Amino acid sequence: MNNLFKYLFITIFSTILFTACTTKEVVIIEVKENDLTEFSKKANDNFINQDQATNDYFIKYFRPWDLTKVSYPKLEAMWGQSYRFKKVYLENHQLATKEWFDKQIQNSNFDEYNVVPKKAITLKNTNVRVLPTNSPMFYNPLLPGEGFPFDYNQNSLIKINTPIMVSHLSKDKAWAYIESSSVGGWVEINNIAFVNENFIKQFKNSNYFVSIKEKFPIYDPIFREYVKVGTIFPKEKDNYLIAKKDDNANAIVSHIQLNPNEIEAMPVLYNSENRIKILTELLNEPYGWGGLLNNRDCSSFTQDFFTPFGSYLHRNSKAQTTNGKYIDISKLTLNEKKEFIKKEGVPFSTLVYLKGHIMLYLGIKDNEPMVVHNVWSVRLKDKNNKEFRHIIGKSTITTLEPGKELEGFDDNSNILNKVLGIVIL
Repeated sequence: MNNLFKYLFITIFSTILFTACTTKEVVIIEVKENDLTEFSKKANDNFINQDQATNDYFIKYFRPWDLTKVSYPKLEAMWGQSYRFKKVYLENHQLATKEWFDKQIQNSNFDEYNVVPKKAITLKNTNVRVLPTNSPMFYNPLLPGEGFPFDYNQNSLIKINTPIMVSHLSKDKAWAYIESSSVGGWVEINNIAFVNENFIKQFKNSNYFVSIKEKFPIYDPIFREYVKVGTIFPKEKDNYLIAKKDDNANAIVSHIQLNPNEIEAMPVLYNSENRIKILTELLNEPYGWGGLLNNRDCSSFTQDFFTPFGSYLHRNSKAQTTNGKYIDISKLTLNEKKEFIKKEGVPFSTLVYLKGHIMLYLGIKDNEPMVVHNVWSVRLKDKNNKEFRHIIGKSTITTLEPGKELEGFDDNSNILNKVLGIVIL
């Protein structure tokens, strides 16, 4: 095991979920290599049939290329335009005007929705936006838990090599409305290329590899992208495939070299060593709302942890409750919730869900259920009972009641208090 991983100092913060500052020292729990090894040993190596799950994964992954058009009803695709009825602040912290929204809506060009749909592929890691603009949309940035990084125009991030279906282009032709296997929205036209049946045939070669290292560069021969864990690469002989585009924005297969320690055939064997290896790559990554700045939020963390093993998870926390057997524990007391999770939870294949957040159950340490999650912050209250935040802003390992030791801990904001259920995958 990598010496870097020998001692992980995992921050156990006060209340885990939303964010601010406190002068009191944060509690640190030392999680040694042996602890994670013990957690992982208690996992169920056979919780899924990996070959069957991987086959299902790629059916979903390539589904956009099996469509004849974007599958969402037009009104559903236009949902983001409802933000015009809300108080939304832009990058200058000024309210978005009616004229600003009118401009975005007109540029959305939904009269052309699915008129001439086209299949395409991403050329790089690509933001999926709610409206066709890079301008952020914040709620009141002066309120706790609002402002950066909570850009409500950021729907998600999709990785390089993602198959997509394009409904239409914006009026300025700078954006494309797309559907991937997990999300829909607007992407910059420069980040995609259109594919034909010859490209699809070469790319869908059934010899798929998946990245197991985080944010390593790739070249063809110029720099193309920093690759994230869970990125798919077809392999052809000794090379891996990505797409580049010609002058007409059509995709051309490009061959690249990857190091053996960066990639493995998919599925990666779901065993103790590999679970720890993938988790180590994902730990301490900065929090990224909707994939902002090429980082992960809570549900993309869980999604990308399972991808190398061939297990498909949906993109947001609520949807991930349908990826397994959901058990409602919302009516239990705090202690009953803990005991239920300790008894019924399976390390590394149980998700713990609360509204707007999801975590991966790891096991028991010092009689406490331990979880790993990418989280923005902690809610606390000051002496005047005013709510504020303590920023965590990364993926970390915690108990279900982080912050009980700190002044300002709010029982109502206790994560365990808000836990609604668990998902046995």
